[in-house]
Amino acid sequence: MSDHVYKKTEIVGSSKISIEDAIQQAIARADESLKHVEWFEVVETRGHVVDGKVGHYQVTLKIGFRLND
Repeated sequence: MSDHVYKKTEIVGSSKISIEDAIQQAIARADESLKHVEWFEVVETRGHVVDGKVGHYQVTLKIGFRLND
């Protein structure tokens, strides 16, 4: 079948290391739970401040995955 139907869901990844690591963590976890994860979109970036420094990064993602045929 050449036509596909997709669904989007929104998740938030977090990391003490970096924004990129927060994205990777979120995608890895989504891939464990969902089948056919195919794309993502960053919709929000924020962080938590501790003692005047970045405590951790938070990234909100829309995850697109293909529904079973």
